[in-house]
Amino acid sequence: MRHPRDFFHPQAIGAPEPLREIPVTPSRMIHFLDFSNPKMVAKAGDIAKQTDILLGNLEDAVPVDRKEAARAGLIQAAKETDFGQTSLWTRVNSLESPWILDDLEQLIGEIGDKLDVIMVPKVEGARDIHYVDRVLAQLEAKAGLDRPLLVHALLETPQGVVNVEEIAFASPRMQGMSFGPADLAAARRMKTTRVGGGHPGYRVMEDPVDPENPEADRVSAQQDLWHYSIARMVDACTTAGILPFYGPFGDIKDTAGCETQFRSAFLMGCVGAWSLHPVQIGIAKKVFSPPPDEVAFAKKVLEAIPDGRGVHMIDGKMQDDATWKQCKVMVELAEMLAAKDPELKEAYGL
Repeated sequence: MRHPRDFFHPQAIGAPEPLREIPVTPSRMIHFLDFSNPKMVAKAGDIAKQTDILLGNLEDAVPVDRKEAARAGLIQAAKETDFGQTSLWTRVNSLESPWILDDLEQLIGEIGDKLDVIMVPKVEGARDIHYVDRVLAQLEAKAGLDRPLLVHALLETPQGVVNVEEIAFASPRMQGMSFGPADLAAARRMKTTRVGGGHPGYRVMEDPVDPENPEADRVSAQQDLWHYSIARMVDACTTAGILPFYGPFGDIKDTAGCETQFRSAFLMGCVGAWSLHPVQIGIAKKVFSPPPDEVAFAKKVLEAIPDGRGVHMIDGKMQDDATWKQCKVMVELAEMLAAKDPELKEAYGL
């Protein structure tokens, strides 16, 4: 364990100073692209205009024989494309894979000044982050970068969930975490083949109305398989001052289910989610942008209670310092999104 005085020291001679605070920018969706497809390389600039974060995927869903092409395509797109306000991320291959060192060395050497965040899959503890931290510092120094790359941990194993707090605090590079339900389900031996979302068999049921006929007229409701783990991730991230994200929703056609899952994550504190298909970009943009009526009410509370003190009744609702803080979170998010999205600026009256 590093001494607190050493926490913000660069991990290599000549590497840039770590950041003291993680930048908070619009992060409603992390849109995944496979740059081994030349069409995606050509479209990257147009797709970036629709998204907050564009991620070049090198890991899962990229076949073994296209790993190098995906890496080369990402490098080409970063060199040839102006992504504007959109952040450029990559998900590298897992730390036990034969591609990880080439991923890091080539990406940082070629486009380290274009990348913002490195997503690391299957992080199981602080040791994984410490390893990546040191390697990144060495490569940053070699490339002469003047700003540090940040690290985003993918939480998709039981060991990672157990160690989520130590992962969150492992390095000043930590930008945030994403929740990976598919790999986590497999590792836990959960009996589901779905990628994110609920399951019709995971339910609660009220007691029988007629004990003699227990099958009759019993209300049942589907539950959320992921509530506990996402809540742990959100608590760990917010405590460490980093950002929590929901991961993928695999059923592209089930837009209603996707919206519901994203909204649950938003309400629990996630700042965004992954989008695997263009249709999910709009869903994430809708869900992770606060509703205009709630923003209007939050603004009303802040205007009525400028210092956040005391207890007040506003529109029949009690407001105190705790609800004032909630309203402040809502308005600050709205202001940040309005600066990027003219439609939201008008809707929020900002």
